[in-house]
Amino acid sequence: MIELEHARWRLLLHGAADGATNMAIDEAIGTLVSLRYSPPTLRFYAWRPYTLSLGRHQALEEVDLDACARLGYGVVRRITGGRAVLHADELTYSVSAPQDDPRMAGGVLDAYRSLSTGLIEGLRILGAPVEQAGPDARAGKDVSAACFEVPSAYEITVGGRKLIGSAQSRRQGFVLQHGAIPLRGDVAEIVECLALSMEERETLRQALWARATTLEEALGRRVTFGEVTLAMTQGFSKALNLDLVPGALSAEEQSLAVELRKKYLNPAG
Repeated sequence: MIELEHARWRLLLHGAADGATNMAIDEAIGTLVSLRYSPPTLRFYAWRPYTLSLGRHQALEEVDLDACARLGYGVVRRITGGRAVLHADELTYSVSAPQDDPRMAGGVLDAYRSLSTGLIEGLRILGAPVEQAGPDARAGKDVSAACFEVPSAYEITVGGRKLIGSAQSRRQGFVLQHGAIPLRGDVAEIVECLALSMEERETLRQALWARATTLEEALGRRVTFGEVTLAMTQGFSKALNLDLVPGALSAEEQSLAVELRKKYLNPAG
């Protein structure tokens, strides 16, 4: 990758919010970034209640809505593609930048590769022995509805097991990429949220245990939300040659997020 010129981005450190609010904020930032009303932004946040997010084009029929309700989990549809992710004990990152930013240059996979350098650097600061999946990594036609079953191109793995699941949207002059970094817990918990038979759930559970991991498992120690946020901030800053300036949502972003949240309340899309 070419050497990047130094740039200044905004850093947003948010706590936990429900799925509709989180997705509305991400889209609001991206929209205003495209209009040059907001600066390129790196955002970190969490989810309460735990929430199952679906890819933009994923069929709602793949979800067991009754099970999600019984477990107290929210359900939301992302602006980005990909498959279902259960956002539980994790750190979520979000990058919003203009399409003409050199870090977003090229196509989807080029931006994935660029941003993954920041993720890798942050994880290595923590001591995780991470690797990057190759450009030919792809989910096959028989893959399940769960994002973490297999890594995609340039996603992050530990010992061949997927650690971070990311998704991207390129529209209206901006690129939005967000992704889940599981800190701890059961990577197979998502099977309880999907519309599967008992046999299918057990098969997927075994596959997820074999093919996905958490940061706690990768490091062999417990990590906190704050510790990981700091390391990832340092990683993005170093790898992408950024000055990350702490900030807050603008009044325009807050107002737009309130409006956008209404559509995210309906996972049917």
